[in-house]
Amino acid sequence: MTVTTHTETAIPSINPQEEELNPLQTATGVYVTIHGHFYQPPRENPYLNTIERQPSAYPFHNWNERIHHECYRTNVFARIFNNQGEIVGIVNNFEYLSFNIGPTLMSWLEKHDLEVYQKIIEADGKSCQRLNGHGNAIAQIYNHIILPLANQRDKYTQIRWGKEDFKKRFGRETEGMWLAETAVDYPTLKVLIDEGIKFLILAPSQAAKCRPLPTPENPHPEWLGVGGEQIDPTRPYRCFVSETEYIDIFFYDGPISGDMGFGDVLTSSQNFVNRLQLAVRGDHRPSQIISVATDGETFGHHKKDREKCLAYAFTQEFPRQGWTVTNYAYYLSINPPQWEVQLKPVTAWSCAHGVERWQDDCGCGGGEGIQLEWRRPLRDSLDWLRDELIKVYEEVGYQFFQNPWLARDEYIEVILDRSPEVIENFLNRHASHQLTPAEYIDALRLLEMQRHTLLMFTSCGWFFEEISRPEGTQILRYAARALELAGEVAGVQLDKEFIARLKKAPSNEAKYGNAAEVYRQSVITSQVNLEQVAAHYAISSLFTNYQSQEKVYCYDAHQLDYKKQKIGSLTLAVGQVRLVSEITLESKHFIFAVLHLRGWDFHCCIQPFSSRLFYTQTKDKLFDSFKQASVVETILVMSKLFGNKSFDLQHLFAEERYTIIQQLTAKTKKRLDQIYNQVYRDNYSILLAFQREELPVPQELAVAAEVAISHQCLRVISELEKSENQAATLDSNLRELEAIASEANHLHCELKIPEAKATLEKLILDLLRQLLNDQDFASLETNVLAIKKMIKIGEQLDLNLSLDKPQELFYNYLHHKIVPECLEQAVNNGSSCRWQKHQLRLLFKLATILSVNVSPFND
Repeated sequence: MTVTTHTETAIPSINPQEEELNPLQTATGVYVTIHGHFYQPPRENPYLNTIERQPSAYPFHNWNERIHHECYRTNVFARIFNNQGEIVGIVNNFEYLSFNIGPTLMSWLEKHDLEVYQKIIEADGKSCQRLNGHGNAIAQIYNHIILPLANQRDKYTQIRWGKEDFKKRFGRETEGMWLAETAVDYPTLKVLIDEGIKFLILAPSQAAKCRPLPTPENPHPEWLGVGGEQIDPTRPYRCFVSETEYIDIFFYDGPISGDMGFGDVLTSSQNFVNRLQLAVRGDHRPSQIISVATDGETFGHHKKDREKCLAYAFTQEFPRQGWTVTNYAYYLSINPPQWEVQLKPVTAWSCAHGVERWQDDCGCGGGEGIQLEWRRPLRDSLDWLRDELIKVYEEVGYQFFQNPWLARDEYIEVILDRSPEVIENFLNRHASHQLTPAEYIDALRLLEMQRHTLLMFTSCGWFFEEISRPEGTQILRYAARALELAGEVAGVQLDKEFIARLKKAPSNEAKYGNAAEVYRQSVITSQVNLEQVAAHYAISSLFTNYQSQEKVYCYDAHQLDYKKQKIGSLTLAVGQVRLVSEITLESKHFIFAVLHLRGWDFHCCIQPFSSRLFYTQTKDKLFDSFKQASVVETILVMSKLFGNKSFDLQHLFAEERYTIIQQLTAKTKKRLDQIYNQVYRDNYSILLAFQREELPVPQELAVAAEVAISHQCLRVISELEKSENQAATLDSNLRELEAIASEANHLHCELKIPEAKATLEKLILDLLRQLLNDQDFASLETNVLAIKKMIKIGEQLDLNLSLDKPQELFYNYLHHKIVPECLEQAVNNGSSCRWQKHQLRLLFKLATILSVNVSPFND
């Protein structure tokens, strides 16, 4: 299903929605607010502070990366096409969407796509300018816990962390806040009010009754029951928790929001407008707001291309209707609530039973043959652990902090910036006395224990049907880390009791039986200590030329000595490394020895550093035994010096293990490539005969052809990458690659070369950037032709090249460089434009290749 295309003309650079609105005393007309709740659960390994490879997200590294490619980036660069499939506009949807982005997701975006991260923040700034200081972005509670199920302190910390994270990123205070699953009760409202939150967005099913606000003329208006989702969502409401304390609430339109998330209303902007028109009230009220909300991932990830529908609706269809695209904060500023609402006691948007989905077997999220009885024991087990860790935190925390709970609330400063200066200033401000180095580390361990205690309540752990899913396993990993930190800082052992409690949570998977087995099989086995980090460093050092100081995940590795020798197929490395955690600052000094026998066989030993003399003697003894080229002798000496405990390839972290496996198979693969290539060349005429007679090619020959041609293709692309700035070599490599692509097509070979896709995409972008920025007019035609050839080769090889970034680069250059210069040329009679007509024709030819519309400028 495709999204309907639109006009031939280019989208103007300024449209009515981009003009700054003047402050209004009262709202008039129809306002439209589309809210996107953008969120991904924290997926990081608690010990490494990074997301490891997730095979189910292939061809991407992990699910954050995949959803980013399909949704977050596409909404920053949302395309508008004409009927010929050419780009006539690129819109940053975040300039028009009301949105919240979970702090854990924003943190990931900042690290992995700074351009998108900055454009989201810029979009909020532009909406502030357009809407009199009221930005589109609102905060979210920190890690998506169900606030009605949280204790009072956790409510405050989650809201304070969410507010501070928002302020650090967007440079302003938030006016509203998104609650996880919109889960709310009156105690939660009280905390939100205390924290200065002005408004919430809730589902219509969460309202119980409403009435006009009392006035002198009507001091006791009648309450109207709206329990069956009958509340009018076209106006804001005021919700009182006491006579003087209140928070304002917007209810999204339930039917339309449901159609967005689960129906086909977003297949075209006209469909969308037609559906929204049905919500416009014809009762002659001065103003009304059409408010809809759904998961932000709907726009591109759950539903492909829906971001394009939004882009056209925001910039063209809504203005054509005379509707004003706004956000909740701005609408509230010009139209304060005239109605009051009372909420149902405890509710959420994705559970018909209050918040039972996150603590009991209510049926939500289940299915035939699926039991959900594990939810209650899991909740009870984590609540028990939280309460036990509160005792640890208070007992030990008052030894370090003036006010441990205030320190926890303000620990978000360190989470956002773990630089030594920030950590030092934080601890100096909160410490009850001058901390010793050991106390310094224990204070950070305590705070990390509390951070992981909060993370273990992330709502996703209960949302689905099974405890052993990645989401359930992840919150148990956070629990395990909190337990470990409690043991390190206070010497308490809570894990046995915790595991015993988990036995009461039955799994739907026979191989586990209960959550205790999930914990044993999938959580305990993934725990990491400093000794394992040292082993990882030692083994990977055989394949990586580590500098004297390197970052290994969230550890700083200081190489203090290192020696490596190779005899035949054997390699021995001995060294010293000091590891420092950037999270808790704990450190340890190790010596190591690692022997690589051959293939997958490694023998690695680790020991804490005791003295320089012992290290020197150990190193000398190991290399003396190694000179004999005896594997047995070397391993015996290692065991004598280090003890019998050893590590091998399986002890490496998954990411590095994958890399080393790739390196270890490189020689084998090269040898096989040569064999297949010989088979292919020796039997080339036979292959052609099968093709000529339209007979099925024998599998052995077909595989040989695919492997041989793939190898040739990758070889030439590698050479192409090196020859990027050499015109003659570039042209020669491209011609050879064209011949290989033709050969593959002629023989109907399905080449499996994902590396080629990434390389060609990078080459096209680099060449285009060089062409536009360096303004090398002499080679313009050559480079345009080269880009055209690369795109054509990508099509021939069926690589499904993504031209998103080249299109964005060219579109931006066209509208911000070429067009303004050409307009100035027309005004100043040719005095300023750097482009000659024939050069512009070449650039417009390139635009056609990239499917960027230039018809308005062709004259």
